[in-house]
Amino acid sequence: MLHGPKQTQHRASKLRRTMTLPEVILWQELRKRPAGLKFRRQHPAGRYVLDFFCASHHLAIEVDGEAHNRSDRPQRDGERDAWLAAQHIRVCRIPAMNVLTDLDAVIVHILSWCGVRGNLPLHQPSAGPPPPPGEN
Repeated sequence: MLHGPKQTQHRASKLRRTMTLPEVILWQELRKRPAGLKFRRQHPAGRYVLDFFCASHHLAIEVDGEAHNRSDRPQRDGERDAWLAAQHIRVCRIPAMNVLTDLDAVIVHILSWCGVRGNLPLHQPSAGPPPPPGEN
C-alpha cells in the first residue's frame, strides 16, 4: 500500500474537502464500488496525492483539467507518472471534460484498466425482493 508523509496526508485531507466538480461527480460513481472494486479518493502516495486509487489493481486515476496542458504541468505529470511506475502503480488519466460529458464511458474505461470486461451494470440493483414470476 502506498502511503505519504504527514505533510502529504494533511494535503490529501484538505483536497478531499475541496474536490473539483469532475472529481466529485466521478467519486459519486466510484464510491458505489463498480464491479466490486474499492477506490480511495485523494490518496497520499509519497509526496503526491492521487485523485483516486484502486489498491487491488495498483491503479491511480487522475482527472486532468485544462491546467494539465499548461506551463510545466506536462513535465511535472511525467515525473509523477515515472515515480508511480517505479512503485508499480499504473496511471489512468481521464480528461475532466469526459467526466462531465460521458460519465458512463469513463466508468467503463476505468473498469477496463482493471481488467473488467463485458457489459456491466453501472448501478447497483435495488435491495428489494425480486419481482414475482410472470405468466407465460
